[in-house]
Amino acid sequence: MTTPRAARQDDGVSEDHYFSADPAVPFTREPLRATVWGRELALTSGSGVFARGRVDIGTAVLFRETKPPAGGRVLDLGCGYGVIGIAVAACSPATVVTGIDVNERAVLLANENARALGLTDRYAALTPAEVPDDATYDEIWSNPPIRIGKRALHDLLLTWFARLAPSGRAVLVVGRNLGADSLQRWLGEQGYPTSRTASAKGFRVLESRRG
Repeated sequence: MTTPRAARQDDGVSEDHYFSADPAVPFTREPLRATVWGRELALTSGSGVFARGRVDIGTAVLFRETKPPAGGRVLDLGCGYGVIGIAVAACSPATVVTGIDVNERAVLLANENARALGLTDRYAALTPAEVPDDATYDEIWSNPPIRIGKRALHDLLLTWFARLAPSGRAVLVVGRNLGADSLQRWLGEQGYPTSRTASAKGFRVLESRRG
């Protein structure tokens, strides 16, 4: 559910499959190693899930320009195969992390990665329908799915930002050419004051707070 590549698409199919509950492309797993916040993680990605076999540039910028949360309840919004949320759980022992994605294959892979790394006591990936109605979060971390369209993206962010605790924050990485600056302004207008904390390789790292 994180932003698909514009130039090259996995398996020669439309990038829309990243946002499908059950992608049509045949399922094959592909391992990768990711260095996040000074720690190397062995993970498994797969076809039909964003950033198969790699950490995408935006997520790499997010890791390089931030520090992991100190603790609390963390939501990885649009978790894909789990790299952001699993990195948070692995590097911050005081966190409890929920990953969510509409792509059931992504949820499967994220949970497999958590099991392989011994993190299932503090990490679980779910589909949105599986998240309890009363669940709230101290932090949201996301490389959001910009290409689902502005209206759908706005609905997605407002739905989950409403679950932030009163002192909570959201940390996003968004491509400058994909509307990062306008998204920053829009979030502020919705009652989530948002600042740019870093800019690198064509991406902005944004931090939103509950207003």
